[in-house]
Amino acid sequence: MIIMMKRSFALAFVSVSIVSHPAFAADEWQPIKVNGHDYLTVENIAKFYGLPAEVTAPGGKIQIETVKHPLEFVRGSREVVINGARSWLCFPLIEQNGKFLVSRTDVAKTIEPLVRPQRVQNVGKVQTVVLDPGHGGHDKGAVSRYGNEKDFALDVARKLRPLLQAKGLRVVMTREGDYFVPLDVRAQIANAARDSIFVSIHFNATDRNPNATGFEIFSFTPRGAPSTSDNAVAPSSLSMQAGTLVDSQSLALSACVYHSLLGHIPEFDRGIKRARFAVLRQTKVPAVLIEGGFLTERGESRLIANKDWRTKLAGAISVGIENYQALAIKNQPPMLVADYRRQGPSKTLAPEQSPPPLPPPWQRPQISQPTSLESAVIVP
Repeated sequence: MIIMMKRSFALAFVSVSIVSHPAFAADEWQPIKVNGHDYLTVENIAKFYGLPAEVTAPGGKIQIETVKHPLEFVRGSREVVINGARSWLCFPLIEQNGKFLVSRTDVAKTIEPLVRPQRVQNVGKVQTVVLDPGHGGHDKGAVSRYGNEKDFALDVARKLRPLLQAKGLRVVMTREGDYFVPLDVRAQIANAARDSIFVSIHFNATDRNPNATGFEIFSFTPRGAPSTSDNAVAPSSLSMQAGTLVDSQSLALSACVYHSLLGHIPEFDRGIKRARFAVLRQTKVPAVLIEGGFLTERGESRLIANKDWRTKLAGAISVGIENYQALAIKNQPPMLVADYRRQGPSKTLAPEQSPPPLPPPWQRPQISQPTSLESAVIVP
């Protein structure tokens, strides 16, 4: 469980579409110094990916689910939409002399691995998946009227294991039953496995907003950058906390799993985020932490408590991991939210895995979930 609060911005969007091949060499980047740190213009980024950038007058509204391969920035914010899923930059988009600027750190550490995960070095080299059901034993995690986070997380991991084994992957569990495993031991298990990835499974909670819902996924924060929940985001204010050697691989894994989650299950998109949680900080292999919905929201807690819904969640995670593993083999971008939704009911998830017909979050009358994306002025 992690609590992440969102702020609202009345800001403008800059929109750029993504393609697979750059239009020119990386040495043609044109960095701009701002307070001693390198930034790149949105136009420069768009040219690199072979597309023009447009900034138009405010007026329209972008529906995230219907836009094909977008890259959408929010002026003054770290929020960004990449390929139809919400993500978070390390540093806010800034404006200078009429130009919109993105930190060079984000181009390398956020945009590139999300736009072209198949080009990340050593991406997709996976023989073992280390599944980490959160909490356990005396540590119940989040609690709902239907049960405890520790039990739901363990059940999802148990359902996920045979799905991955059927794909030829070796699976290691950090815990097999209801007992507590120290965080450093969980990381050690992952580090000891050859060609492994680490997938930690959790469910969310908050004591501030009982209507909070949705999925989010975390990978480790890059060196010298703030985590998504940090309020101080100016580069000059940051200590140079260490990153890992697999930052880009972890973010690519986040993208593959997260797009599958949103594509298979109609939950609210809270985004691909960064954090320095102990299990991410101490893990030396590609690692992600999944928050599979809120146990503090009435409707979503009912879903999480339903065993068939948890089976579907496990299936979606499995497909995402398979997409990550395939990056190096196919050398092409993974499936995106829009791809999964165009397919309709997934052939990878058996009909009996479908949950009962409970309403999706936006149809539940008690939900009121304003977001910066919904309240922003849009510049297509």
